Amino acid sequence: FRRVLFRSVTPGWKGETQVMQMDLAGFAVSAGSACSSGKLRESTVLRPMGLDPVAAASAMRVSLGPTVRREDVERFAESWLRAEKKYRARAA
Repeated sequence: FRRVLFRSVTPGWKGETQVMQMDLAGFAVSAGSACSSGKLRESTVLRPMGLDPVAAASAMRVSLGPTVRREDVERFAESWLRAEKKYRARAA
């Protein structure tokens, strides 16, 4: 469970594409920082944290609220991993 949540970004798989995939799976996520909501650009906090431009552009922000259950997080992780597997198969 924890291993999936803290997995590193998938370089080359653009954050915007991940957002679309997760939206199709029924999840609302973002590719940018919270302070740049609605804008399609990399997070302004990831580069200062040491991520290179490719990794920063491949990041996705996921927020959890007080009503989110463990089952919700597991379903999200499973959906994301399925989408990532498809991305890797196409990229190979």
